[in-house]
Amino acid sequence: MTRFSGQAISWEVTDGIIELALHREPCNEFGSQSLAEFEKLVNVLPELEQRARALVIYSPLQCGFSAGADLRETYYRTQQMDRASAVESVRESLKRTHEVMNTLDSSPLTTIAAVHGVTFGGGLELALTCDFIIADKTARFSFPELRLGLIPGFGGIPRLKRDLGNAVVRDLVLTGRSFNATKAHAIGLAAQVVGEGQALTVARSTARQLAKFDHPTSAAAKQFIKPIPYEELRREIDLFCNLFCQPAVERGLKKFVESKDAQPYLP
Repeated sequence: MTRFSGQAISWEVTDGIIELALHREPCNEFGSQSLAEFEKLVNVLPELEQRARALVIYSPLQCGFSAGADLRETYYRTQQMDRASAVESVRESLKRTHEVMNTLDSSPLTTIAAVHGVTFGGGLELALTCDFIIADKTARFSFPELRLGLIPGFGGIPRLKRDLGNAVVRDLVLTGRSFNATKAHAIGLAAQVVGEGQALTVARSTARQLAKFDHPTSAAAKQFIKPIPYEELRREIDLFCNLFCQPAVERGLKKFVESKDAQPYLP
């Protein structure tokens, strides 16, 4: 399968590059539909890896790359369950999401996130699975989950610690504030900052250049310099599920879903 068009994502292989577009309105919230379609990608990725050398993930939506998890869907689904069932439902969803994220993280392909605008929560966690983040100057990065009584749950903390260290993790997670593209580049989160609307163009150019290298060598180098923190990822799921039981989370989610703000995810 070299082409797929879904409700939340689409991909196509062209000249050895997989271009994956996030296009779920209003701002690429990661819910059950997105997860199911990403699982389709994961299922065919071994085949695609035989035809491609790079993967570029981007969003054509004006709002940005992704606002993160679909919190409304999570809230309404778990409201119909008792506490134990709700936690089990969340745990199963997180396990499936981690499987997707871990597969992208460990792929032998060179992976690039071309981001702009809102790159929050689960959207930032998706970008962190990539080898490079190329950000246009409108990009903003944030982990706002503490406002809901939660932590990032899609693998963001272990991957951020792997790439940048605890100081950046504490800043993003404990303050909930957002970083602009300039700050993201200064701390090493973004590999490159480009002009508004140029992230995808530069990502494509970078992917073409990197595809010239010997693929087995690139894959071996990536495996060596980008270990997957599996144990911490498992601990993150446990901590997230423990927190999800707390009254603060129900209050936070209720406030979020009842917000009249057009963009309640903004810090």
